[in-house]
Amino acid sequence: MSATRIEHGVSRPAPVAIEVDGTPIDAFPGESLATALLAAGVRAFRRTASGAPRGPFCNMGVCFDCVVTVDGEREVRACAATVRAGMRVETGADGAG
Repeated sequence: MSATRIEHGVSRPAPVAIEVDGTPIDAFPGESLATALLAAGVRAFRRTASGAPRGPFCNMGVCFDCVVTVDGEREVRACAATVRAGMRVETGADGAG
C-alpha cells in the first residue's frame, strides 16, 4: 500500500482495485473515495475553467471541489462517495472534465 497510510495498529478489510484515470490503484472498501485518491498520491481531482487544479477542501460535501466522474456518473463528490471494488473514476484533472 501507500506510504501515506497508517499501517500498524489499524484493522482494515482487504484492499480492492479501483481504476483512476485508467490506472489501477488499491483502496479499502468503505473508505471515502477522496481518502483513497489522496493516499494514492492524486492531488488534483478536477480543474476550473481557468485551469486551476482543485481537490478536497472541506471533506464533508459542501464545497464541491472534489467532484469526479464515477462509473459514468458526473459530479460525484469524492469525499462523500465510498470505495467499492471495480469503481472507474475519472478526475478531469487533465482539463478534459
